[in-house]
Amino acid sequence: MNKNELIADVADRSGLSKADAARAVDGMISSVEATLKAGDEVRIVGFGTFSVSSRAATTGRNPRTGEAINIPASKQPKFKAGAPLKQAVNN
Repeated sequence: MNKNELIADVADRSGLSKADAARAVDGMISSVEATLKAGDEVRIVGFGTFSVSSRAATTGRNPRTGEAINIPASKQPKFKAGAPLKQAVNN
């Protein structure tokens, strides 16, 4: 499912117009992004938790030359599914 299909599905399930559903989906994405950027997490009960984890700097190897390269530290977004979502997917 891509974003346009998600918007159409939200519109069908909620009775909203596609334009209103698009604003709702975009608003949710923006809100999650801003919250993660601020270093907080987003918990949606029954769905899951969006969070940010820090990845330490490491040394890697260039597969072509074997030369050592430095991989800088970074922050990675994570999603952990809640129990009801896991159960829904497995049934």
